[in-house]
Amino acid sequence: MPPHSASAQDIDHVAAGLVACLPALSRALDRRVGQDFPHPKPPEGQLALLRHVQANEGVTVRETAKALLMKPNNVSALVSQLTERGLLERRQDPSDKRVARLYVTATAQQRVAEADRLMCAYVTQALATMTDGEWGALGSALGALEALTLHLHHPAE
Repeated sequence: MPPHSASAQDIDHVAAGLVACLPALSRALDRRVGQDFPHPKPPEGQLALLRHVQANEGVTVRETAKALLMKPNNVSALVSQLTERGLLERRQDPSDKRVARLYVTATAQQRVAEADRLMCAYVTQALATMTDGEWGALGSALGALEALTLHLHHPAE
């Protein structure tokens, strides 16, 4: 039995709302950052890859693909693009020369931090315009959204 008492219709309604709202939220943030970012803004997939490598220095392409739910060849293509732009480094694993380890450059660290600051500033500005009820509901929903993300990232087998 599910850990809630919501009807299938209610679940479908919430699912449809999230499916419509979350990409729109992401696109709105992406568009705002693209307007104000003083450098060529990497697409969200590249930013996600840079964030993951920054948090997991020395990670491999295969490990990154698994964590980001992407195909290894797509991650490899992104790594090549980011390496060419000076945002990512590939270093040979000292114990296995066939394996490349990934590291973000100082430039990438700066640009990811700058993009994140912009996004947080936009969300902060928007939250400041909301009612106490809206703000409280969003704050209360954070844990549930994080749990939803985990369930989608690691579906039950």
